[in-house]
Amino acid sequence: MTVYSPLTAPVCLKQYLERRNALMQMMRDTTDGGIAIIWTAPEMTRNSDTYFPYRYDSDFYYLTGFSEPDAAVLLNANDGTSTLFCRNKDFEREIWDGYRWGPEAAAQAFGFETAHSIADLTQMLPALLANQGILYMQLGNSIAESYIKIAYQTLRQQQRQGLLAPEHIRNIYPLLAEQRLIKDASELKTMADAASISAQAHIRAMQNCRVGQREYQLEADLLYTFRHQGAQSPAYNSIVATGANACVLHYRAGDSIVRAGDMVLIDAGCELDGYASDITRTFPANGVFTAEQTIIYELVLAAQSACLDYLAPNKLFNEYNDAASRVISQGLLDLGWLKGSLDSVLEQGTYRQFYMHRAGHWLGMDVHDCGDYRLLNHTITYSPAERPWRPLQAGMALTVEPGIYIRPAENVPEAFWNMGIRIEDDAVITDKGYELISRTAPVDIAEIEAIMRQ
Repeated sequence: MTVYSPLTAPVCLKQYLERRNALMQMMRDTTDGGIAIIWTAPEMTRNSDTYFPYRYDSDFYYLTGFSEPDAAVLLNANDGTSTLFCRNKDFEREIWDGYRWGPEAAAQAFGFETAHSIADLTQMLPALLANQGILYMQLGNSIAESYIKIAYQTLRQQQRQGLLAPEHIRNIYPLLAEQRLIKDASELKTMADAASISAQAHIRAMQNCRVGQREYQLEADLLYTFRHQGAQSPAYNSIVATGANACVLHYRAGDSIVRAGDMVLIDAGCELDGYASDITRTFPANGVFTAEQTIIYELVLAAQSACLDYLAPNKLFNEYNDAASRVISQGLLDLGWLKGSLDSVLEQGTYRQFYMHRAGHWLGMDVHDCGDYRLLNHTITYSPAERPWRPLQAGMALTVEPGIYIRPAENVPEAFWNMGIRIEDDAVITDKGYELISRTAPVDIAEIEAIMRQ
């Protein structure tokens, strides 16, 4: 059954029910049951009486498909039931702010056994927690902790009545992170659609780039395509950087003028129905690569190609990262910008003058998605650096994004100064290897130059 929310994409009840049931099974496998409570994100004031565009908490939405603020979900792994707490119907507020489900309609539409007003949660929570052995919650979440604090204070006052607060509190994030790390078919379809929209945006920016325009004008091309193609928003603050600005890893699109001879780096992706894309393309401002730009661009592209050889089930996460470092280091040695052997450059990390980040990260509902990059064996105590790297599995999604950033330096010819180049694609691990879902935005030099001539 599919329910159409007035404000969100279609809600597939079966999908969200399966996710809640899977999480409760993980709770039973880990601690023989317990209660879990997950809150969504609050609305954030922008200034005065206006708000930032609302974005729900990813974990909460992953389990519910419910996109309104002021909501929480309670999962009882002991009896397998789930309860939604949300805002009441308020026809007057709907005139100003739009449709509200209300508890009764939301319970039916989103597949909950019961639903209540969020205004009743403070009063109901002590009874819901009483004599439960384990409580799972979002540790570090100020909203969650404020509710739980009040509930525990109430239960302490009722101990003589035989009502005891949960003795153990556990963090729900690790269980949810493991669950979200492997994407199902519907998630992968949405991510592929998001990547396709973002690729179109990058192509539009290439086609419209002109010497003399400003970075924010290129950003406008991205935003236009995102919304025109149905994405709800950017997945993160778009990076549009010309010239030396491209050497600032998290640069925001500003008012710098695109000048002849600049390389333009755009790192931008849309969010579609809760899922992020993350693509970087770098191209010459005037549409033609110089000899120096070609040298560095081809080196970055070779590093990305080397990464792809390590995207397959049972390959370790760090292997494709290490492949990028090897190729870039060797290339910098060949240029004479680094000294020593390849092993010494890698061991001492001198390549980090030009390449200071890793080659990728998990991708999903969050652009830097949840999930640990290393495994934790609870029977062995590891220091963080000693924990084994996680093997890749089919259904994982990640980025592949090596780069080279050249600031003025004595060991580098001036013709290469202030050049930042990164090439980033979104990859999905499959049973046989990988699929790049963002390659409709070209990376080949000839293809980029052809697009910019159009």
